[in-house]
Amino acid sequence: MASDKELSDFLKSVEKRAYKRTVYAVRDEDAALDIVQDAMIKLSERYADRPPAELPLLFQRILSNATMDWFRRQKVRNAVTRNFSDFEPSSGDGEFDILEALQDLGGSMASESTADQASRAQILLAIENEVSELPGRQREAFLLRYWEELDVAETAVAMGCSEGSVKTHCSRAVHALAKALKAKGISL
Repeated sequence: MASDKELSDFLKSVEKRAYKRTVYAVRDEDAALDIVQDAMIKLSERYADRPPAELPLLFQRILSNATMDWFRRQKVRNAVTRNFSDFEPSSGDGEFDILEALQDLGGSMASESTADQASRAQILLAIENEVSELPGRQREAFLLRYWEELDVAETAVAMGCSEGSVKTHCSRAVHALAKALKAKGISL
């Protein structure tokens, strides 16, 4: 059984990666935050009695299911009604919050030159954009394997598919990313 501290430490360790993965999937930051929070609550309410070693796979499965549930609800909701916010123009006022941007930067980057920081930021943005353009299953497999660092078997369990499917999705994702990034002149 996981102690409260172990559960809390686990949730702290996965929150940012889970959020990023969910943002890639749903392409809506607010919805992604809600999905991740719901998955964390469900894990702590229903599975806190499980050993700490089981928490990562349980959480990944809960998060995947919560994401799929969100897509199902969206499909039904969009078939019935539209949000007024869909008709509002996007914010084009050009406001930029420097404090928010600086908060995202860690202290480890202080020794890096401004040119290196800008270059790295552009490369990371290009990679994020290309990852977000991957087909859903490829993106999910890629993020679970290389972002969450799950092995093939764990990824298969989290995705609810065979290990062969995981390998295929990952291979296709890596090749598509490499091709797209090479076309942009980025070699890693």
